[in-house]
Amino acid sequence: MPSTDGVRILDASAISRALTRVAHEILERNKDSEGLSLVGIRTRGVPLAARLATALGRVVGRTPPTGILDINLYRDDLSRIADHPILKSTEIPFKIDGSKIILVDDVLFTGRTIRAALEGLMDLGRPDWVQLAVLVDRGHREVPIRADYVGKNVPTARTEQVEVRLKETDGADEVLLIKEPGSSASTEKPKEKGKGR
Repeated sequence: MPSTDGVRILDASAISRALTRVAHEILERNKDSEGLSLVGIRTRGVPLAARLATALGRVVGRTPPTGILDINLYRDDLSRIADHPILKSTEIPFKIDGSKIILVDDVLFTGRTIRAALEGLMDLGRPDWVQLAVLVDRGHREVPIRADYVGKNVPTARTEQVEVRLKETDGADEVLLIKEPGSSASTEKPKEKGKGR
């Protein structure tokens, strides 16, 4: 459940508009959508990838395939978050080699989640290229990662959290900015909570 002191920065209609715009930007940048695939990072990147694929399909007449990537074993903070991480399946029903992949996540923060996702993808094959689409970019990068497509840029303090809630995982669509006095980068919540990393 969202915190009562959270400020809503995106509601359901704003999320829908942002994803539609991102879908059009993907098509503008990639004139030939042939061979385009989307891979969502568990957890909330998965429904976002599916929604983007549907939006792309409405424009080009065919829905690109989507896959699911679990990055738990590739995280550089694995020892900090759990003794025994919960592993979920990676499901990519298309060949990675030679593909054109849009990697999809909910929040871009430090960039470490995306670094882990890229490592996971490369273990599965060698795509022609990978582009990154995120719903929210909140800044504070710790590694040189940049999104190609952003639904909304949200300037934040490191002590704040961006909480993405989606119908498929949380029962509602909204993005909240939550102030948490006393929190720091060293006490960030795990990515699974949808707070961004």
